[in-house]
Amino acid sequence: MILAPVARVKSTSNVTVSWRNASRGKTKSAQAGFVVSGGSMSNKVVHVAVGVIVRGQQILLALRSSKQHQGGKWEFPGGKVEAGETVPQALARELLEEVAIEVTQSSAFMQLEYAYPEKTVLLDIYLVSAFNGEPHGREGQPVRWVDVSALDSIEFPDANQPIVARVQQYFANR
Repeated sequence: MILAPVARVKSTSNVTVSWRNASRGKTKSAQAGFVVSGGSMSNKVVHVAVGVIVRGQQILLALRSSKQHQGGKWEFPGGKVEAGETVPQALARELLEEVAIEVTQSSAFMQLEYAYPEKTVLLDIYLVSAFNGEPHGREGQPVRWVDVSALDSIEFPDANQPIVARVQQYFANR
């Protein structure tokens, strides 16, 4: 296992994050401040606002199109932060466009940078605890509510694995 300092996890507490890569059957771990990464430091960084949308003990997930990077996997909804936008503005815009909800309450949850071989993503993750509207895939993508306890059985993009671990830890400590 290689710890790459180009990849960072920032959260409100000092934690060790572990996750299982469903496609490879391997368990990975990372200290807060580092994420196991296979990318290069020369990749362009794509800044993304991500919403962990909560309803009770369930989280809303959306299925990535097979034509997208890491396609065919479930993800936490969100999208790119545009020039001149704050992360909360980007999150509100993306969630309205993607899953038809208006965010009424959210808070910063964690931040991580993950280097794929072909690109690096900087994920600003927010916990969305209140919203207006009934979520549905406005772009034709399937969405579903998943119990926090079942997140381990879902195939996520590699960069989402630390988020899954942090969500499970957050709900275990509530």
